[in-house]
Amino acid sequence: MRLTNKGRYAVMAMADLANNANKGPISLAEISLRQNISLAYLEQIFSQLKNNKLVKSSRGAKGGYILEKPASEIKLSNIIHAVDEEVKTLNCKKNSKRGCNNKSVKCITHNLWDQLDQHINGFFEKVKLQDLTKIN
Repeated sequence: MRLTNKGRYAVMAMADLANNANKGPISLAEISLRQNISLAYLEQIFSQLKNNKLVKSSRGAKGGYILEKPASEIKLSNIIHAVDEEVKTLNCKKNSKRGCNNKSVKCITHNLWDQLDQHINGFFEKVKLQDLTKIN
């Protein structure tokens, strides 16, 4: 299965933001310290989250980031896709005429990995950011 640190860190950072939503805008430096994620990496991640309308930013001494919408409306799949991540268990392209391992047929376990892929992505579709917070 492939879910890179970028996807994991995006979910962690968004959960941190949701957990601290009652404090107003949260700086990336605060998230960086609490979650032990590089500030430079968070800047890249939050740029993508902002472009996908999951967070909004404010400038100034009390600036930072807040959620664009309630945590109850943000699915983990939204976060993962916002940072250009895919959770894939298959090495082949699902609908390709070329099968697994660049052969003309699918590998013997293709359907197993395809079902797992569907299960994992279905799970990320069902879980909301609010489910990860201390304050439900």
